[in-house]
Amino acid sequence: MNPSADWRRLPAVLAAIAILVAACTGEPAPTHPSIASMGPRPSSPATVEIVEPAPSTTVTGATAHVVLRLNGATIVPETTTAIRPDQGHVHLYVNNQLVSMNYGLEQDIPVQPGTLVLKAEFVAADHAPFSPRVWSAETVFTVRS
Repeated sequence: MNPSADWRRLPAVLAAIAILVAACTGEPAPTHPSIASMGPRPSSPATVEIVEPAPSTTVTGATAHVVLRLNGATIVPETTTAIRPDQGHVHLYVNNQLVSMNYGLEQDIPVQPGTLVLKAEFVAADHAPFSPRVWSAETVFTVRS
């Protein structure tokens, strides 16, 4: 274990916690002083698109299979404050609530019956957004139990 490496990850971990708290409470995410002091956020050449579920489809069950397409960037497994515009992670939102901070382009997410709005955001490797933010188009689909 390298204690200094653990301390270097602290701002990114705190930012991720802040995003999760905001998602759970509906309040805007607070900005950790370490993140705020990094200066302006970089832009990214990336685009992200929801491939599945297709718009206006019906999903049956307690999970929805999500497949994304990312162009102009790659997903990286590590969280770091040494960010690059062409590397990052994907955050998934259902009905404007953060449900997943993902390190891949395919996953199953828990869903409840009803009409849902899914969107994805490509974020930097520190889990904070690019400027401007890199959002997919929203996909509206229905879930039946």
